[in-house]
Amino acid sequence: MNNKEFILRLSQRMGYTASDTQRMVTNVIDQMSDGFQEGKCIAISGFGTFEIKKKLERIIVNPSTLQRMLVPPKLVLNFKPSPTWKEKVKKGGDK
Repeated sequence: MNNKEFILRLSQRMGYTASDTQRMVTNVIDQMSDGFQEGKCIAISGFGTFEIKKKLERIIVNPSTLQRMLVPPKLVLNFKPSPTWKEKVKKGGDK
């Protein structure tokens, strides 16, 4: 499902226009993005938790040249689904 399909389905389900729905979804994503930039954890009840984790500095080896390289530390976005959502996906949804 792409963004256009998602907005269309959500607008039909909620009874708003597509443009209003697009604005609401954009606002939610913007708020989540602001929280991530502040290093906050975002928990959505019944869906899961988004959090920023720090990957430590590490050494990797290029397999073709056997040259060792240092990979600097970086921040990554991690998602942990809620147990109920995880079970729904495992069973193939609500159908």
